Amino acid sequence: MSGVVNTEDPSSDSTGVVNTDTESVQTNDFQKTDKLKQDYGVDNFSGNENSPQAIEIPKKPKSAYITVCLTCIMVAFGGFMMGWDIGTIGGFIAQPDFKRRFGSTTKEGEHYLSKVRTGLLVSIFNIGCAIGSVTLGRLGDIYGRRLGLIMATTIFVVGVVIEIASIDKWYQYFIGRIIAGVGMGVIAILSPMLISEVSPREMRGAMVSCFQLMITLGIFLGDCTEYGTKTYSNSVQWRVGLGLQFAWCLCMVGGMMFVPESPRYLVEKGKLEEAKRSVATSNKLNADDPAVISEVEEIQSAVEKERAEGQAGWGELFQTHNKVFQRVIMGIMIMALQQLSGANYFFYYGTTVFKSVGLEDGFEAAIVFGVVNFVSTFFALYLIDRFGRRTCLLWGAAGMVCCMVIFASVGVTRLWPKGKNAGITSKGAGNCMIVFSCFFIFCFATSWAPVPFVIISETYPLRVKAKGMALATVSNQLWNFCIGFFTPFITGSINFYYGYVFLGCLVFAWFYVFFFVPETKGLQLEDVNVMWEEGVLPWKSSTWVPPSQRGADYDVDAMANDDTPAWKNMLGKH
Repeated sequence: MSGVVNTEDPSSDSTGVVNTDTESVQTNDFQKTDKLKQDYGVDNFSGNENSPQAIEIPKKPKSAYITVCLTCIMVAFGGFMMGWDIGTIGGFIAQPDFKRRFGSTTKEGEHYLSKVRTGLLVSIFNIGCAIGSVTLGRLGDIYGRRLGLIMATTIFVVGVVIEIASIDKWYQYFIGRIIAGVGMGVIAILSPMLISEVSPREMRGAMVSCFQLMITLGIFLGDCTEYGTKTYSNSVQWRVGLGLQFAWCLCMVGGMMFVPESPRYLVEKGKLEEAKRSVATSNKLNADDPAVISEVEEIQSAVEKERAEGQAGWGELFQTHNKVFQRVIMGIMIMALQQLSGANYFFYYGTTVFKSVGLEDGFEAAIVFGVVNFVSTFFALYLIDRFGRRTCLLWGAAGMVCCMVIFASVGVTRLWPKGKNAGITSKGAGNCMIVFSCFFIFCFATSWAPVPFVIISETYPLRVKAKGMALATVSNQLWNFCIGFFTPFITGSINFYYGYVFLGCLVFAWFYVFFFVPETKGLQLEDVNVMWEEGVLPWKSSTWVPPSQRGADYDVDAMANDDTPAWKNMLGKH
């Protein structure tokens, strides 16, 4: 991406130094446009993305994109690997053999994992993810998204090898999880990035959401695996779950052989013919179709503009004139709020609630939540592109607020009618809490679980995309670590009052989305960048029109200003 110069491109000289002469770049654009008019007989073509005469990719029925969907699922398989780790590690720490090998021993000879060691073994994976996303996130810019994913998967395999080879040293397993996390941090950036760049714009939200769908599938099947191995008395209890990760990694690498490379990466490298084939494959068109040529020309225009501006450094993330800094903050916040929604709290504390109604097996409780989580995510694939990212987040936050109020209040006031120390629980209260915990997971899985990944994959301009997504991923993983590490201590101290903390976060999340997160449904990635640069108000963004589709009476300033009181905007009154 940024800083990589194609020596064959007319905008750079033979030494690789960028030629920033504006007139030269414009001349090249005019020559390409004239050639397209001559070759394809298109009188109204313009390679300028701001032209009202640009050719749009023709819309087709979704049934025509079956192969494209399968391609995106292959890329999203990295999410399955992440979900598998989440689903299995919770079972590992409950298995007797795992405790015997990596835990401590009481005076009575009972093996256990302390809260600190449990928190470290579970959550250090997230720290590894944060490290990988920041330090290696640009692998996709340098070597391409596909090769970057293969390299990240290789790093993940190295970590798994160290884990599965551990005999009785918990710190060896700890190191393995850090390394595996580094690889997964890169995958968490490049998978959504590649999907967003190769999927048709009208299906982009659903396709990026496949990453979250695969996470939920991995969690569910990981839970099932742990349930199936719990009857063994040796290392089969946890080594089977680890060993299967090798198979998933092979599937990931094999899938990359059939996935088209990002057209934006190919244009940046000067491989225009390959870029045309990639766009054509994603949109089920011929490579010489005028709409495909127009799409590649728009990408090339954006790439040349970024080259003329020079190499992007980390300092560019703090620029405000082009709204990059605002986008970075929004990405960090939206990924942090995904964790602060409290979904992981349900997965952690759900076992206690299930025990209150007689379901003593924690593995069975995990499977129930896993099924709800997985099935609910299918609804998200439709809702995100039907109603938009912003609408899903707002309604999802509102639904989770209602569920959390009931869940926490019943837990605090009704679950233990004679006090927690009495050990007597109310089955009615427990049933109520289970129902609303499942409703909560449904609301989360259809909104805040997949949508943040979609938003960060669409928001940043190409030159800082990897860096912006890296910081957003770091935010997500650090909060994931904090919640995973500190939840055992917090719940042990305040029990279900912990739910009110997440309730406050959810209320804040609703207001934050309303005032700071714009709608990007159906927009080309280059158009998203234009919308941000024009300063469109988020609550007006759903009616924003790209430059290529505007009429003469379109008022750009009206989209960036609003004299209506905020409370009327929140209530939809104008």
